[in-house]
Amino acid sequence: MTELTELVGSWMRRQRWYSTKSVEPRLRLLASFEFEPADPEHRIVTHFFCDDAPRTPRVYQVPLVARTVRDGDPTAFVGEAGGRYLYDGPAEEAYVSALAAITSGALRAEGAEAHAQGHTLGRTVEVVSSRRLSGEQSNTSIVAELGDGSLALIKVFRVVQDGENPDISTLAALTAGGSRRSPALLGWLGGSWPAPAGGTAAGELALVQDFVLGAEDGWELAVSAAERGEDFADRAFALGAGTAELHRLLAEVLPTRAASREDVAEALDGMFRRLTVTTTEVPEVDELRAGIASVYEAAASAPLPVLQRIHGDLHLGQVLYAQDRGWQFIDFEGEPLRPLAERARPDATMRDVAGMLRSFDYVAGSLARREPAIDATAWAARAREAYLEGYASVAAGELEEHHLLLDAFELDKAVYEVTYEARHRPSWIPIPLGAVRRLLAAEVS
Repeated sequence: MTELTELVGSWMRRQRWYSTKSVEPRLRLLASFEFEPADPEHRIVTHFFCDDAPRTPRVYQVPLVARTVRDGDPTAFVGEAGGRYLYDGPAEEAYVSALAAITSGALRAEGAEAHAQGHTLGRTVEVVSSRRLSGEQSNTSIVAELGDGSLALIKVFRVVQDGENPDISTLAALTAGGSRRSPALLGWLGGSWPAPAGGTAAGELALVQDFVLGAEDGWELAVSAAERGEDFADRAFALGAGTAELHRLLAEVLPTRAASREDVAEALDGMFRRLTVTTTEVPEVDELRAGIASVYEAAASAPLPVLQRIHGDLHLGQVLYAQDRGWQFIDFEGEPLRPLAERARPDATMRDVAGMLRSFDYVAGSLARREPAIDATAWAARAREAYLEGYASVAAGELEEHHLLLDAFELDKAVYEVTYEARHRPSWIPIPLGAVRRLLAAEVS
């Protein structure tokens, strides 16, 4: 298996979903399971590799289709091993069909130390054709045409963790609750594999949901409107109202609880830790530390919110707009590299609201960097205002009662963004740094 491990490591480094970009992967094969063969020409095997390169080891799910002839998608070619040509599974219809069959409960995949079992919500998923989607993401998504003529989105999780994945548990609860603001979950694939430090880990490997036909990506829609100077207020208002509707349904179908002073202390500690990291790496923020700290401390003494399941990573790239369905919320996985237990914990709804406000700001910031530059500052300010108005139209009183908490979450998000840009895109630092200064100025005024 040394040959396979080295081959996959070299290929993995070039993939968008590989999360440790600055180092070479240090892989060890934990286990594998094999799908029921589609035909003699294709062997379908899913491998679990532990990458020991990052400080905290990560487990990757790597499905491969081994062909006897090199006639697959050239962009999905992994390499040659054991006399067969290996291709990335999500690009191969043999793999997608087998995955759908397992998800529908038609069969089970087994290996010596790993297995997979499908879970269905009552609708058979039979794949006729499929195509892998491209884009910057931590997982791999596939659009599949089903036997009944409908379309489904199949998401294969690349980094897998032990425990409940909120992308599935949240979407399952919303589907059961009759949500009009999210695609319906059709089924998912769960499995188990050896944990990196010993023992057994178990979690979700993939999901199947309705594909929102004719939908436009929220980020692209907003950027297009801003660059043309088109007013986005009506759509921003509807997005705010939709966010509040989503929060209301999540509170109905999943557990809630009152926040405690311990929750406040933990959140405050996290904010100050992120602030310390940022001030260490970006000296300009250190000059603003006192003002930032006062915003955090004011929020800590404000009325306590009710905690509930939220989206967890909400921004314009996590919403779609369809003419017949309005705004749709997708990708409930939360921040992919955070521990699953943290991502599924009840949280304050204002964290989601803050994330979307920051996203509008980034639309203006990205356009200001173009040549020639486009000033969309006023556009972003109006979109933010309309979004908040829309949210308040459904959740009356929430923003007024928890405005100090919202201020702190938005400032915390901008502080984190400064660190991110300093590490990955230094020329983008002015976008979040400008937001930090603007938010502090608004507090003073």
